[in-house]
Amino acid sequence: MPESVDNPTQTVAFSASEQEVGVRARRRIARRLLPFLFVLYVIAFLDRMNIGAAALQMPADLGFSPSVIGFGAGIFFLGYFLLEIPGALIVERWSARRWIARIMISWGIVTVLMAFIHTPRQFYWVRFLVGAAEAGFLPGVIVYLTHWFRYQDRAKAVAVFYAANPLSYVIGSPLAGLLLGLSWLGMRGWRWLFIIEGIPAVVLGVITIFYLTDWPEQARWLPADERSWITEQLRREKEAKKRVHSFSVWGALRNRDVLLLTLCYFCAMTGSYGIAFWLPTIVKRLSGQSDMNVTLLAAMPYIAGFVTQQLNGWHSDRTGERRWHAALPVILCGAALSLAVIYSSRPAISIALFVLVGACFYGFQPCFWAVPTLFLSESAAAASIGLINSVGNLGGFAGPFVIGYLANRTHSFAPGLWYLVISLFVSGALMLAVGVTKSRESRTARSTQV
Repeated sequence: MPESVDNPTQTVAFSASEQEVGVRARRRIARRLLPFLFVLYVIAFLDRMNIGAAALQMPADLGFSPSVIGFGAGIFFLGYFLLEIPGALIVERWSARRWIARIMISWGIVTVLMAFIHTPRQFYWVRFLVGAAEAGFLPGVIVYLTHWFRYQDRAKAVAVFYAANPLSYVIGSPLAGLLLGLSWLGMRGWRWLFIIEGIPAVVLGVITIFYLTDWPEQARWLPADERSWITEQLRREKEAKKRVHSFSVWGALRNRDVLLLTLCYFCAMTGSYGIAFWLPTIVKRLSGQSDMNVTLLAAMPYIAGFVTQQLNGWHSDRTGERRWHAALPVILCGAALSLAVIYSSRPAISIALFVLVGACFYGFQPCFWAVPTLFLSESAAAASIGLINSVGNLGGFAGPFVIGYLANRTHSFAPGLWYLVISLFVSGALMLAVGVTKSRESRTARSTQV
């Protein structure tokens, strides 16, 4: 690990002409790739989290208890866990566009199948298969971005891509509210929700094969000078990392900071998915509003999250600091969530605090994902990102399941929400521990030499 996670890869001075080429290349690459990847992630999150909106109708129609719904929501991440590391390595060593296309087509098909379930066992199996189908998408895209964006630009690029995460709720919540009101061909709205939101993934998966380019040197849409500039920049960055650290895949997976990042992400995702999945139901109980109004209220935290996400990613790139930019949002998120639980008897205040929860949390991810690519490259980075995301996203199983289990036992969401508060605080503490040991060792060595 470098002296700290706050120091980006050293930059090199360029002539005015090189700088002009660099500006053009960065702008062209961003315009070409980021909007398309953004749309793909919106579709991914609509298909992943539409179960939260469907839970407003499914229990009554199918006789499912909160624990059944919570377990089914969480089992997605067990399937997701199995293929994350292989998927990230495939993107690095084979073809990002082919693998991402495969992921989208398969998850779209399985999402449609969710419309035809009737029993808890069928629910569990289809959710598991959706997770297995989607596995590798997020780490694959994070690895793919390292093929096109320098370290100095990476947090902003990830922030634009990750904007799809909160905005998918902003788009998806009102859309889900409309679809829940449908009743066609004898099927209730929640079934049409899965059918209508699953089809775009298949269509976009086919488009992905022809639209994305795996590596800059293959990009015919880049002028020759811009193609040479970004290729050389990424080559220099890779060589600089190798001079400081050279990790094998297995060495990277055993690295202290990779393990800390994995645990940090697990705790953060426990809080995030626990809130995201149950938020419509919690808001429904707090407000007593209609399903449509509930989905609109549930979108508000994600609008706030989009704003803080972009600002925090921009400021992190500007200052070169990563650790505090990632840790503070989850710590503040835990504090806001604790207040939301305390003021649960006052619906207006509690809902306002849930908006603050969303605003705080979404500043975390762009800065977080810039950290592993600071000291890892190629297959070591791909495997580590896959490990962090796969184990971390098991928090997506733990959060919804624990809340559902405790709600079933206590008839209250409060105990489960306190569990999420603790997870968020632990996540922030683990993030602050990343790189600390190596920083101290470096300072000690310099003072000894002096």
